[in-house]
Amino acid sequence: MNCPHCAEPLADGAAFCEACGKPVAAAPAAAPAPVDVSQEASPFEMTAATRAPGTRAAAVGGGPRPCLQCGAVVGPDGYCESCGTKQPSERDHFREQPVPWVAGVCDRGIRHTRNEDAMALHATGQGGGQGGGRAVLVVLDGVSNTDDSHLASLAGSKAARDVLLTPLPAGMGTDESRNAAVARVFGESVQAAQAAIVALTPAGSTKPPSATYVVAVLEDSPAGRRLHVANIGDSRAYWLPDGQPGVQLSVDDSVAQAQIAAGMDRKAAEEGPQGHAITRWLGIDAPDLVPHLTETVLTGPGWVLVCSDGLWNYASDPARLVEQVAAAATTDPMALAVALVGFANGCGGMDNITVALARVEQEAAHTEATTEGDTHG
Repeated sequence: MNCPHCAEPLADGAAFCEACGKPVAAAPAAAPAPVDVSQEASPFEMTAATRAPGTRAAAVGGGPRPCLQCGAVVGPDGYCESCGTKQPSERDHFREQPVPWVAGVCDRGIRHTRNEDAMALHATGQGGGQGGGRAVLVVLDGVSNTDDSHLASLAGSKAARDVLLTPLPAGMGTDESRNAAVARVFGESVQAAQAAIVALTPAGSTKPPSATYVVAVLEDSPAGRRLHVANIGDSRAYWLPDGQPGVQLSVDDSVAQAQIAAGMDRKAAEEGPQGHAITRWLGIDAPDLVPHLTETVLTGPGWVLVCSDGLWNYASDPARLVEQVAAAATTDPMALAVALVGFANGCGGMDNITVALARVEQEAAHTEATTEGDTHG
């Protein structure tokens, strides 16, 4: 018998799950409850009718998923039909690759009993040096001490992505007008994610579900390859140009960030007792819903990386991430995402890990990147 709430194995006659603490006495003594595609399905289970336009899962049409060990078919019992390796549940580890130059991996990690991270990707065009490429990378990290955060993060990430399926507005021809229009769209994305999370909030919950939010939108513009980032909480976005220093584009809403701003050493702040205490989030008890916004014109080849703290906890400094990217020695985004998740798990896997990547090959028209400070709508 497995827990109907978190799918962890139960002891015979158990009335409560030891993993999540929820009552299970009324649960049938059978396999885990069927997955609800609208709330908890991984991209592996999505059909063309349920996926947003421009997205493609690693295994499409609800067909067999590949073994993470050898790539063969995973049977209905969750074991590889070739090598016999037991596979994680599809909510605990899933992958998306809407186009060859965009990919992501969302993984439970080693220490947590369930995966409360989520991602949703959208991409069109050939990308790279072929032009016409556009990508949307969304990562939500469910707060682990709140109710049903694994459901909330998945629903919120899909809702946020769906608002951003069409190109960002150009405004009325001035920078001020365009910035205001872009801020409005990102605000709508935040509100959509918020609404999805609130809809899943149990009545009377004393620990309502909540999540961090980070989105990167990459698209062509007359100025070159333009990257917009919006975030609330401490999930992050980075630009990692080939052979050059990387840069963190998002601004954490955390106690550690406040300490760093006050002069504390980054390593000491992030590894201190308040290192992962966030000061803003999405959820019914959110203090506010205005995201940090940054804009950058990219030059040269490199990687757009959006991730949860399950990765950056082991490589907060962009230089450390650049080292890991170089060590992977690949320009395949799925291979790199798998390698970065493996790196985090190899360092201990203390948290859920999400890595979403877009590979940029196209040379931009300008030779210098520009980053505007936080712009609030």
